[in-house]
Amino acid sequence: MKLRKITALVPMMLLLGACSEAPKPAEQAKPAAKSAEPVSALSAVYKMFTQARSWAPDAKILRVASISLKEVKSQAGKSGAWEATFVSEAGGRARRYTYSVVESAPSNLPEGVFGNSPESWTAGGQAKPFLIQALKSDSTAAYEAAIKDKKGAEYLAKHPDMSILFLLEQTSRFPDPAWRVVWGDSVSTSGFSVFTDAMTGDFLQTTK
Repeated sequence: MKLRKITALVPMMLLLGACSEAPKPAEQAKPAAKSAEPVSALSAVYKMFTQARSWAPDAKILRVASISLKEVKSQAGKSGAWEATFVSEAGGRARRYTYSVVESAPSNLPEGVFGNSPESWTAGGQAKPFLIQALKSDSTAAYEAAIKDKKGAEYLAKHPDMSILFLLEQTSRFPDPAWRVVWGDSVSTSGFSVFTDAMTGDFLQTTK
């Protein structure tokens, strides 16, 4: 008789024990992935230069340009992707690198640094190679200098949504490497641009 009573109580005790268990905490929602943000030229160029120097210890900058991406909105001198061409004067070779904060199928750009195949190069073009140490003023400073100029400020006010291209080269036009802040998608189609010194950050001139 006692055995039957004990047997009958066992399921009830198990049920009470289950009810007394503390409720399991609800699963915490995973934080949303942070969206990619544009970067300044200096940040991108130094990443590309690290690989370029492995390719050619004497690598110098020939040209730097911003690349607009649909996935990442450009802002105030920052871009979602950048392109830099480095040259080896000793080897007579040039190599183009890109750096993108995202993988961009429309622009055919992989995320991070990517180096294209080297090509032959000879001196004598309009742009002259220069040491990376000469690049002291960032693209963000070039943008600020461009819009502080009266003509630059007026043009920006008239075209607030126009895309802006950033180009860096050293030519005979100025003694130091210079940023060209171009309103529009290219120099040939632009109606206005501003030059700033890439070493000092100083305003140089405006041009159409």
